[in-house]
Amino acid sequence: MRGVVLTGPGPVENLELRDLPIPEARPGWVRIAVRAFGLNRSDLHLRLGFAEGDVPYPIVPGIEAVGVVDAAPDSDLEVGQQVAAMMGGMGRAFDGGYAEYTLVPRAQVVPFRSELPWAVLGAVPETLQTAYGALTTGLDLRKGQTLLIRGGTSALGYATAALARDLGATVLATTRQRDRLSTLAEHGVDHPILDDGTVAGRVREVVPEGVDAALELVGTPTLPDTLASTRVQGTVCFAGMLSNTWTVPDFYPIGYIPTGVRLTAYSGDAADLPAPVLQRYLDDLSTGTLTLGPTHTYPLSKIQEAHQAMENNTTPGKLVILP
Repeated sequence: MRGVVLTGPGPVENLELRDLPIPEARPGWVRIAVRAFGLNRSDLHLRLGFAEGDVPYPIVPGIEAVGVVDAAPDSDLEVGQQVAAMMGGMGRAFDGGYAEYTLVPRAQVVPFRSELPWAVLGAVPETLQTAYGALTTGLDLRKGQTLLIRGGTSALGYATAALARDLGATVLATTRQRDRLSTLAEHGVDHPILDDGTVAGRVREVVPEGVDAALELVGTPTLPDTLASTRVQGTVCFAGMLSNTWTVPDFYPIGYIPTGVRLTAYSGDAADLPAPVLQRYLDDLSTGTLTLGPTHTYPLSKIQEAHQAMENNTTPGKLVILP
């Protein structure tokens, strides 16, 4: 099979397209013929050397993939069945989804049925899992509430906006590029906001008391301003690091967190995206009642180009590779 190997932390040239042996099937694991996989920020962090723990380089990266079951010994899954796989050590503890076949534990596999193109399906699993989990577990967002998304033109930003609107919330979302404000509006954002580093004042022009909930996707550089945009007893959920900065030096909670504002975090797994939830949103995508934002596709041979686009933040929405 063809697969992408990351030889070690460094530039995009460390991602090498190679001929690799197809992984051997074994009980408790599922071999998937990969039809598409999405690029994620954590893949970039792995390449740049920011990943936590001991990564066994060289490794096939990729924390997600969609495809069909190729082999599943002693499993409830059938050969040919459509599945998504994500997290659980993919592309970290063992080879991940950047290949024509991947072998993952059964617990990380979510079955589904859909006639959507693989290019669309490849954009869904990890983005949907994080958006759904952040809104439910991280923020407990309710119908009629207001939500601020810091980093709105990321794949996760678009997906979260779509799910929040489907829930009945009013959505504010930020972008640092003026020409993307109209794109946010076209994808259902009620109040696009140009982010020059400080948005709390503009947020409170729309919602004077502050938003009910805020999703921080940029990272710790903008987190204080996001907290300042949120009302007393409102909630901010930290779930992304587009800035590649996720720690707060000399953290003093009383001085850092505004009085009465709640700060949470979200990081989920395959189990946090139950099969019925995935199926429901795929059905909504197929009928056109839901859109998760723009998608840009690349062949496997263009993995370096795609990673460079992700690193430079030059392409809004989700980047998907079609092996």
